[in-house]
Amino acid sequence: MADIATTKLSSKGQVVIPENIRKKLKLETGVQFVVLGDKDVVILKKISPPSIDEFDHLINKARQSSKEVGLKKSDIEGAIRKVRSQ
Repeated sequence: MADIATTKLSSKGQVVIPENIRKKLKLETGVQFVVLGDKDVVILKKISPPSIDEFDHLINKARQSSKEVGLKKSDIEGAIRKVRSQ
């Protein structure tokens, strides 16, 4: 069963995650979260950058996909120029 604790929102919009929860989830200072909110529910999901192996896999997958659809380097450069000019 999940640990249960209460906390409250500060005047600056900050919420303290209780110590027992931080320890159980091994949350360190500076960890980042994505925050989802719907009606009266708020969900914090810890996020972290991919490992080098995961990143290499993603890059290889993107390269393969772009090759399959015939995407060229000039297409990407053109898209970047377009977005930067907006």
